[in-house]
Amino acid sequence: MPGLRDYELVVILSPEIEEPNLDASIESVQQSITARGGEIVDTNNWGRRRLAYPIKRHLEGNYVVSQIKLDPAQVPALESGLKISEEVLRHLIIKAGE
Repeated sequence: MPGLRDYELVVILSPEIEEPNLDASIESVQQSITARGGEIVDTNNWGRRRLAYPIKRHLEGNYVVSQIKLDPAQVPALESGLKISEEVLRHLIIKAGE
């Protein structure tokens, strides 16, 4: 599709999410991408890792790295959705291949 750019999305999910519910949380993030006309190229769940510094009193987080394609105009909307999510401690979206 024209207009889609490659991005890498790193999301740190709350360690309070139980293992069986983790896939549903990842799916929720992916649905917010596809709902904005994007597509998920690859998703890599790094699992639970220690954080460099406490975030919201958590010392660990579940890291998920995804390669996505998304219209650049949709990035701010995706970021605002991730910011208000209770399950997402931190996120980072960067342009891939630059």
